[in-house]
Amino acid sequence: MQAFWAKGYKATSLDDLCAATGLSRSSLYATFGGKRALLHRSLERYEKQGLARINTALQRPLPVQDAIAGFVGELIDRIVAGPGRRGCFIGNCAAELARRDHATAVKVRRSLERIEVSFAEALARGQGRGEISDDADVRALARFLVAGIQGLRLFGKVNPDRDALNSIACNLLRCLEYPNPTKQS
Repeated sequence: MQAFWAKGYKATSLDDLCAATGLSRSSLYATFGGKRALLHRSLERYEKQGLARINTALQRPLPVQDAIAGFVGELIDRIVAGPGRRGCFIGNCAAELARRDHATAVKVRRSLERIEVSFAEALARGQGRGEISDDADVRALARFLVAGIQGLRLFGKVNPDRDALNSIACNLLRCLEYPNPTKQS
């Protein structure tokens, strides 16, 4: 996963993969079935790790807006610090492969849908607590957040300026604003 994430699918050689896995070429093929199959396993691993991180952030005992803002803030911290400048592995695969590799496009789409479901579930919980408008379409909000976060991460690859990233995040998170009548200013 790290080799693909660092270089992209096309630029990652079999030698790179052998070095990353510690396997010979024949063992790599015997274990994973080839470079593309290893990419797909890497996407699955990244998705699993990412969903765990997202779900942990979204299940914090905070208003959903604060939990999402905290998650986005952590992404910005990683971008500014350096490790986050590689972007999202799923987004990188979408940009590099989705138009010409149907099987990878399907895996990327499923990963993004699963992430969207995690956000939608968190937003629905917030809606049940009165933090999100009753008439809000939580699935559409979740989809918008996932797309916006992908854009933020892409932007951060080439411009890791905290102020610029915070400005994008503030505008992105405005979709969650809902005046709570029980909150006092």
